[in-house]
Amino acid sequence: MVRSVEKAMRVLTAFGGGQPTLSIAEVAAIAGLDKSGAQRLTHTFVQLGYLRRDPETRRLALTPRVLELSAHYSRSSPLIRAAAPYLLNISKITEESVSLTVLDGTDIVYVYRLLSRNMLATDVIVGTHLPAYCTAPGIAILSGLPRDEAEAILNASDLTAYTPFTTTDIPTLLARIDEAASQGFAIVQDQIYMNDVSIAVPVYGPGQRAIAAVNIAVNKLSLSAAEAVEKFVPLLAPVAKNLSHAGPMPARKPLTLPKGRSRI
Repeated sequence: MVRSVEKAMRVLTAFGGGQPTLSIAEVAAIAGLDKSGAQRLTHTFVQLGYLRRDPETRRLALTPRVLELSAHYSRSSPLIRAAAPYLLNISKITEESVSLTVLDGTDIVYVYRLLSRNMLATDVIVGTHLPAYCTAPGIAILSGLPRDEAEAILNASDLTAYTPFTTTDIPTLLARIDEAASQGFAIVQDQIYMNDVSIAVPVYGPGQRAIAAVNIAVNKLSLSAAEAVEKFVPLLAPVAKNLSHAGPMPARKPLTLPKGRSRI
């Protein structure tokens, strides 16, 4: 561990709290550094072009150059490159929000996302972290991990109730994970955002372990949960299967689709 690099990363991530600008003192407090250390590191980032300092207020802000780091990740990820055409097609068909997420500790992180034109506003963009335990992509990914590993992630999570309907007790969450493993997809409602219905299907990698999830989110005022399952699971399931590259998907119960509709 190179401590100076670790401290430098703490400085950059200090700007992730939603504040557009920070003073040196605020950077030091958030990053857990003394003021002189924060001053040296922020000066270095200003010289490198990752931070800018307002000449009048002396407050600091991130620059667009920070986006280069995420761009490098996106361009170098085989999974994102493979998923993008599929998800773009689903976005055109459904006109709903479509995403690819991966697990990061106890959270999911959105690594590819196309927004719905029906949404007036959203704070969920590429790079956003959300808790795995109360999101459809998180439940889908946990359903594709060994049971003890999924339970360990739940136990390590900060089980916060974001809405009156957020599930925070571990036995119920484990039952939801088991259900997702059985049916091949996860669905949640009103867990982080009210009136939100989210469906996700896991993507498998080596060792038949879930490595990601493809996801569609919709406002339940326009589409019920049952309608969302009927409409979106047949679109997501084959995409997840095509993106999985470790042989056959783990055994699942067959999806129950409307009469006369073929399984994809």
